[in-house]
Amino acid sequence: MLQQWSEDLISPEGAGTLDGLFLQRVRRSPEGIAYQAFDREAKEWWGLTWAEMGREIARWRQALLQEGLEPGDRVAIQLRNCPEWVMFDQAALSLGLVTVPLYTDDRADAVAYILQDAVVKLLLVQDAGRWRRMVSALQGVETLQRVVVLEGAEQLPESSQHQRVRAAGTWLPESGPALQPRSADPHSLASIVYTSGTTGRPKGVMLSHWNMLSVAHASLTVVDCYRQDLFLSFLPLSHTLERTAGYYLPLMAGATVAYARSVTQLAEDMQCIRPTVIIAVPRIFERIYARLQEQLKQRSLLARGLFRLTLHCGFIQFEHQMGRQGWSPKLLLMPLLRRLVADKVLARLGGRLRGAISGGAALSPDVSRFMLSLGLPILQGYGLTETSPVISVNPMDNVKVDSVGVPLRGVEVRIGENDELLVKTPGRMLGYWNNHAATAEMIDAEGWLHTGDQVRIDEQRHIYITGRLKDILVLSNGEKIPPSDMEMAIALDPLIEQVLVVGEGKPYLAALLVVNADLWEGLAREFGLDPEQPQSLDDAALQQAFIQRIRSALKDFPGYAKIRRVALLLEPWSVENGLLTPTLKVKRPKVLERYAEQMAALYSSEH
Repeated sequence: MLQQWSEDLISPEGAGTLDGLFLQRVRRSPEGIAYQAFDREAKEWWGLTWAEMGREIARWRQALLQEGLEPGDRVAIQLRNCPEWVMFDQAALSLGLVTVPLYTDDRADAVAYILQDAVVKLLLVQDAGRWRRMVSALQGVETLQRVVVLEGAEQLPESSQHQRVRAAGTWLPESGPALQPRSADPHSLASIVYTSGTTGRPKGVMLSHWNMLSVAHASLTVVDCYRQDLFLSFLPLSHTLERTAGYYLPLMAGATVAYARSVTQLAEDMQCIRPTVIIAVPRIFERIYARLQEQLKQRSLLARGLFRLTLHCGFIQFEHQMGRQGWSPKLLLMPLLRRLVADKVLARLGGRLRGAISGGAALSPDVSRFMLSLGLPILQGYGLTETSPVISVNPMDNVKVDSVGVPLRGVEVRIGENDELLVKTPGRMLGYWNNHAATAEMIDAEGWLHTGDQVRIDEQRHIYITGRLKDILVLSNGEKIPPSDMEMAIALDPLIEQVLVVGEGKPYLAALLVVNADLWEGLAREFGLDPEQPQSLDDAALQQAFIQRIRSALKDFPGYAKIRRVALLLEPWSVENGLLTPTLKVKRPKVLERYAEQMAALYSSEH
């Protein structure tokens, strides 16, 4: 298949800026298909060429121009993945504006904080429903001069508070002057991306045109990308991994991007679009893995044996291809096993995938090995929003299942105190918006960025994450959650003596709760339970009551603060039993080790 494929890469120097990159692509591939999306009314997929995208961007550019915005002004975008996201981003960048991406499901008060902090002057919103949910929270954001609603703006009531609101259909002109090259500093600010921190307030990461261009191009030196590639985009474009690797990178290579309808329709979209590349967080691959394992239980003994044999021989073949294992007679079975088993599984993913990128959180080695054994090259990478975001990725010819890969070209790494990974990269942020103290804490005087992750690096420069210095949980969908404020709020409940919020590498948050011993007997009797019996702590109704109490305690927290399950305990954590430090801080690793059985039960039947 690849013999007929061709590369057509645009260099960062040739592009200059992110909008310069798009202009170059339009000139090189005017009739190539740039983007595909699903028309919900016509119920069919449609496409836009690069030339058509250029004309649409010109319209958006003209509309922004008429707002009287100045270079450097901030404009925010709250859309699901769609061609209009790209149109707005490119139009804004071509005028020297700074884009501020927002998650479509973010809480109204969080959006208000970001708009206020970044002094955003214009906001593009997906639909009237989202705007209605935000409007009261945004009353005090006086710097917001214009709100553009992409869909359903006619449903908004006409009142004084909506004078700044316009429907995109009437706000956009019929056409705009053709896009032209501009002279601009590649190192100028292009975007402010807000990311969660330990303080609870998100910090604005300032990224330049060069930051994202250089990382996209360096990624292409590790992972080949062709004009004939078709990416399926479903990670939010407000996520820096999707933006750099799923938007700017395919643009640099001239590949097509199709926008998935939703995560729930992902399986159907995979079958219809038949992508060659996908970029996802581990949770997507975990769902595929879990679904296949569940389906396998329903199959015959012979079918299960055949599947296990395929995985066994498939991994031998993978290790042989990587040059880490010699030839084995079992490899003779692979053509048959591939036809009977592996190809049928991969057909559910469209049947054309030649690569899958996993990032945003740690990928389970079991899941990685499973996919690689079936013949799907899954490449785990690593990075931070502050590094635009990719630091490392596994090369296609040297994949290690438990490694986050080797540093990209131009990226320097070294191990600092406490085994912390320090990085110098062309993707390193300009700093945190309006937060010099946080910037100085992240980037030292020598220019090394402190990742907060503990690592080891092998002789082939593969990086292995061994721990975290920061008090942040990273769920399997890439969501970063600071648990300490949540734990403090939960511990205010008189029934709860101690609490540990857990979820590192898991699909949702859970909590280990030590019940107040003085109140336990009365509580147990209230639920008709025997306080002397340890199994009383496992009662479903009792646990649900605690979950409801926790929800009440966290009602003022952002949307991420949802505890799905709890494990109830009676033994207090103390200095004496080794679970607290002398300063009475919880020894998280020790608690997790002590209650490994309860932890396993919390995630025994993931949904």
